Amino acid sequence: MKSADKKYPWGDSRRFNSYAGHFARTYGGRVQKVSVDAGFTCPNRDGSLGRGGCTYCDNDSFNPSYCVPRKPVCEQIAEGIEFHARRYRRADKFLAYFQAYSNTYASLDRLKKAYSEALTYPGVIGLVIGTRPDCVDSEKLDYLAELAQKYHVVLEYGVESCYDRTLQRINRRHDFECSRKAIEATAERGITTGAHLIFGLPGETVQDMLDEADIISGLPIHSVKFHQLQLLKNTVITQEYMRSPSDFHIFDVPEYIDLITKIVEHLRPDIVVERIAGEVPPRFLAVPAWCSLRNDQLLSLFEKNLENKDTWQGKLRTKG
Repeated sequence: MKSADKKYPWGDSRRFNSYAGHFARTYGGRVQKVSVDAGFTCPNRDGSLGRGGCTYCDNDSFNPSYCVPRKPVCEQIAEGIEFHARRYRRADKFLAYFQAYSNTYASLDRLKKAYSEALTYPGVIGLVIGTRPDCVDSEKLDYLAELAQKYHVVLEYGVESCYDRTLQRINRRHDFECSRKAIEATAERGITTGAHLIFGLPGETVQDMLDEADIISGLPIHSVKFHQLQLLKNTVITQEYMRSPSDFHIFDVPEYIDLITKIVEHLRPDIVVERIAGEVPPRFLAVPAWCSLRNDQLLSLFEKNLENKDTWQGKLRTKG
């Protein structure tokens, strides 16, 4: 049987459980995320836990230009759909992606207003809500569980690292156990649950990062995003790097592709891999890296590496 004809456990011939493939199987075609900035903030910025945010954070670096909190949610969605239509003309189903800062960090009434407005827009079939694990509670999760009975609802947690020493160093102000509890409470309610991890954070070895595949696979998550650390201008972590670059592991492209390949080999096969790397406009980078490569090019290199090594997601996983 040719490799292209082989079907893997997730149901198609790609060597990893891709985000695009998941939606093609679930909805019969492309589902496009449309970013929304509803003006939420973060307990690590407003003084509840701290100020200044996580040491690596600059939301402006990934927030699309049409995402302006003063604009109504539906206006942002309309502009986002128009923006994406230039590239993805066939998309007719959309997810409102509440992306900037912590999008459950508000009263339940305010959350209901923002989410309900998004769900009224034609073609929007659900929500993707990015947040911190310390910004949910039973009341909010119960409400999202109700929505999930009618819509495609994803709660995406910024886990960032599985190591408390790292979380403390990057000023997350929560520990990994907080992430574990939030993920378990979310999944128990039948809400699709995602996790976000950053590779290359200070003090972590490559083996530390590889071990996170097993740790994350032990959680009841449905999807995962992997990002390389990007050193952005005007961030604390960039100042730390300038003072002590030996504390960081800054990957070149081949090394990072090899890392992701090894991680995916040990990742649970049912976990959807939504993203393997982050991308910001070069003007935001203090330490330029990979500026000439877009995410689709990195994805192509990753899939080529899987093919060359004749490996696939979960191949080396020995646990359930």
